[in-house]
Amino acid sequence: MSSTLSPPVLSAHPVDIGHRSEAAIWGRLVRNGYAVLLPCGVNQRYDLVIDDANGFVRVQCKTGRLKDGVIEFRTCSTRSNTRSAMARDYVGEIDLFAVYCRNDGVYLVPSEEAPRRAMRLRVEKTRNRQSKCVRWAREYELPA
Repeated sequence: MSSTLSPPVLSAHPVDIGHRSEAAIWGRLVRNGYAVLLPCGVNQRYDLVIDDANGFVRVQCKTGRLKDGVIEFRTCSTRSNTRSAMARDYVGEIDLFAVYCRNDGVYLVPSEEAPRRAMRLRVEKTRNRQSKCVRWAREYELPA
């Protein structure tokens, strides 16, 4: 066996993408001094918990997709079978969305500020210079 590792081929499967996002979020939180707890099992509605001075904060990790100057992410989960797909929001089940995006940003969005299906965080200025009702990504960004 060689002593060097060859570069892995990154899987595009949604579960693998989610695991990479969770790892990036977890690492950024720890580097910023947060105590992070990982739940045992996979049936919780949250992916990790921050042990904050004010108590525990339930965090749902999401992968943001950067497109046209906006980071988009889903604020609900989707379950499907052979007949249908069902979306379920996180109302009352989490406290915070943590979003990782390929721009290497991590964004912390309080759940009460997020719409029930999807959210957009603007990275670049709008073409029409609109600023009213714009959610700026920088306002939610966790320092690198």
